[in-house]
Amino acid sequence: MTNYVKTIGLEIHVRVKSKTKMFCSCKNAVALAPEPNINVCPICMWFPGMLPALNKEVVRLGLIGGMMMKCEVNKKSRFDRKTYFYPDNPSSYQITQMYEPIVWKWSVKTIVNWEVREFAIHHMHLENDAWKLMHAGGKTLCDYNRAWSPLMEIVTDPVFHDKEEVMEFLKELQKMMRAAWVSDADMEKGQLRCDVNISIAPEWANEWWVRTETKNVNSFSAIGRVIDHEYTRQLKIIQSGWIIEQETRWWDDDKWVSTSQRSKEDAMDYRYFPEPDLLPLVLDDEFIEECRKALPELPVEKRIRYLNEYKLAEDDARLLTTDRDLSEYFDELVELTGDPKKSCSYITTILLAMMKEREDITSVTDLKFDIKQLARVIELVNNDELSSTNSKQVIEELFNNGWEADIIVDENNLRQKNDTWALEAIVDEVINTNAKQVEEYKAWNINIFGFFVGQCMKASKWQGNPKIFNELLKKKLD
Repeated sequence: MTNYVKTIGLEIHVRVKSKTKMFCSCKNAVALAPEPNINVCPICMWFPGMLPALNKEVVRLGLIGGMMMKCEVNKKSRFDRKTYFYPDNPSSYQITQMYEPIVWKWSVKTIVNWEVREFAIHHMHLENDAWKLMHAGGKTLCDYNRAWSPLMEIVTDPVFHDKEEVMEFLKELQKMMRAAWVSDADMEKGQLRCDVNISIAPEWANEWWVRTETKNVNSFSAIGRVIDHEYTRQLKIIQSGWIIEQETRWWDDDKWVSTSQRSKEDAMDYRYFPEPDLLPLVLDDEFIEECRKALPELPVEKRIRYLNEYKLAEDDARLLTTDRDLSEYFDELVELTGDPKKSCSYITTILLAMMKEREDITSVTDLKFDIKQLARVIELVNNDELSSTNSKQVIEELFNNGWEADIIVDENNLRQKNDTWALEAIVDEVINTNAKQVEEYKAWNINIFGFFVGQCMKASKWQGNPKIFNELLKKKLD
């Protein structure tokens, strides 16, 4: 039986997080506008005689995004006019970079099935977005809010062979764009969209077979379903003796099916030519260096560092590198405490759980208390001045009202007592008043040991150090 191999390439559109649009001063569509057609002007509505003016911030952010992928910078690039007419683009053209993009080849590093992998980038170019069509009451309406909003189009080489590779790559790319503050890359808000190109061929074939392109898939799970569906669809066609047609397809995620949208165009169909209203884009060394200095540590490299240097669990390392503010908060906390594992535990199991319950606190930058207070809580626990159980109470108070850890501890009588002489007196009293239980323990009923610890904690009003109680009880009962 012939085995068929999937070959997958991606074209990813990422909304650049500039304040204004690509060629005009209207507010950029980084978030959904409350009403249609409120962030518009004659330029982005393509009024006759209007001329585009390139936004320098878009170039800066786009270049940083390319540098995050280690791409080669083209000091001289140019814009081209891509001619086509669809209902969402009645200007009949798009301004893009077909022949001389702002950055060229390199790769994105990520982790797939515990293995560090690199996936090749063909290029990344800048282009403007189209507007949005809205269907209501049997009519099609146009919303210009996102017209001329800036996009980075990232084109990969056809280097993926299963959906796990694709999804891990896209998740890493999303982290990178967020870490560099280039884009929020929120798929639900249309800030990251993906065109999935798929072909299948027998494993003995030495060339790629005809591919199809499924446009504008906007969730990770949907991308996985598209790959599975298209592989099955193409396989059935080939095994039936037919050939695959090169086409653009549309994915219905409600029904989990795709339909043919149009035959796939080639470059000649778009009639590319140099954009007559824009000069070539020339970047000087000073501007390039300024962008390079803005680069943060790559999320995957930070993740590998957490795994190797701090010995964190894979899930924790992944979670902490999802968001730049969160990873920087963790790094600062480790610097203050010198305890990576406990710092990780308090952030991931307590702090993030509290944040999940609050709509007004969506980032560690929104917290009411200074990070030094969380570091102090960890210090108190490590010094046996505060129990792990009571530390959560202190953090809850900090989270809700701010203040200082030591004041909260003392006002609530939470400071743990480590006076061995005083704790030994409590142990003696517990042993003397529970003679029956002592006999049971000495008769090898070791499960009753927890009873003695509980009685000691109760007698100390829950302020005694349980470690010391354990040591004293074992010494006196054994």
